[in-house]
Formats: sequence, C-alpha cells, structure tokens
Amino acid sequence: MTEILLSELWCHPVKSLRGHSLQRATIDRLGVADDRRWMLVDESDRFLTQRQQPRMALLTPEVREDGLLLRRADGDPLLAPLDPEGERLRVRIWDDECEADHVSDDADAWLSDFLGQAVRLVRIRDDSERQVDLNYARPGDLAAFSDGFPLLLISQASLDDLNRRIGGEPLPMRRFRPNLVVRGCEPYAEDRWKRIRIGDIELRVVKPCSRCVIPTIDPETAEKHPDKEPMRTLLSYRRRDNKVYFGQNLLHDNEGELELGMPVEILE
Repeated sequence: MTEILLSELWCHPVKSLRGHSLQRATIDRLGVADDRRWMLVDESDRFLTQRQQPRMALLTPEVREDGLLLRRADGDPLLAPLDPEGERLRVRIWDDECEADHVSDDADAWLSDFLGQAVRLVRIRDDSERQVDLNYARPGDLAAFSDGFPLLLISQASLDDLNRRIGGEPLPMRRFRPNLVVRGCEPYAEDRWKRIRIGDIELRVVKPCSRCVIPTIDPETAEKHPDKEPMRTLLSYRRRDNKVYFGQNLLHDNEGELELGMPVEILE
C-alpha cells in the first residue's frame, strides 16, 4: 500500500493575493502561521477578493521581520508595517464581523492605485475570536480571514484526475489555494476521511469546499479561462445541491509543526 505523504504546504498572507509554498509551517490557533491574517476591504469595510478584483492575483505579499512587503509587476514595492498604524475597525467577511486593525494610509494608496478602486489594508487582531460555523465546528475553533475554515486540503491525485478530464495544459494546484496537499492516495480519497494525523497534529475533515470563480482566474495574468475551466468540468461530476466541491476543509485539534514529507495517517 502506497504511503500518503504531505507534499505541499501553502501560505496566503493577504486574503486573495498570491500565496507561496513552504518547506515547513507552524500551525497556530488560526491555522498556518501568517495565513490570511491580512485582507483588503472596500469603503464599507467589507472584504474584497478576486471575485470582484481579479487583479489581486498579480499582487505578491511577503511577511518579513521588518514588515509586510507588497510587490506588483508594474511599479515599486511597498513595505507595510507589521504593527498597524491606524484605527481599530469592525470588518465584514461573508456574514461574520470581526475586529481588525487598519495597517497604513500608504498601503491603502499603493493598493488603491493598482486596483483602480479605493481599498484599505487591514490585519486581524491578535485577540480576534472569529468562531467557525458551529454546524461543523466546536466552540473555540477559530479562523482568520479565510472564507470559513482555517485549513484546506486537496490531494494531488484529485487535481491530476481533474486535469485529465479537462485535457490541454494542466492547471496548477495554486489555482485552488489550499494549505495542505497530499500525495499517495486515490483521487478524491479525502472525501471519505473524517480524522487524520500529520506529525503531532490531529485534524478533523469537516466539510467539502464549495468552489467559486477564482480557480478560473490565471494567477499569472489575472485573466479568466476562456472556457470557464476548471468550473465547466467540475460541474459535470462534482456538483451537489447546486454547488461544486473540490477539496476538504479541516479543523485542527492542536498546534504544532508540519514539514514536507511527513506521513499522513488516516484515523477515521
């Protein structure tokens, strides 16, 4: 029997901006450390994503000791402070409201210029308590600015199967913005898992991930796929209750460290 291994780790510091791969990651109370801890909001303090602003895919954030470095292809980078300079805000993400700090006016101006829309950059407060939906979680299960859950897992076999169905140039895993990628299992085996362990961290597999239009956006160009792939193909075989599912949302029972190559143990 083939061993299932952790093959990729991803962090997306600013919600809906580019992510980067990791060799190892700390899992803290909100998921992968630094993952989705920043977010762009509009003038109503409501979250923005590539759904409304595909050009967000062209912005690259990097968390450094001296600040949050933001890079874009058409201009000079900006270093935003890690300790926000602005006021405390109540920001909205889907139906949730949570506490956040406004980062800086300079960051707002730099981002607004690139996107052609007035936006503000906010950071989730260290003491934020954004509870995960209790239909799937326990009291005390928290998330940062992810859509609803702290961790997303996809198997490489599932993506390989999807790419075979689509044909042509394979779509990269980064289009689906997971945190954990595993290899060594059958396609969609993750749909059947309920609990897994990686290293010392136990995780609950609680809900399939319903997909939106973001995977149709090319992360290199911010242009949508002309044939609406992969949604067109996913609709043909991964549709249920008028939604399309790909990947699984996870909750973690404890904090710790993950590293590529760690075995994945299926507990249930």
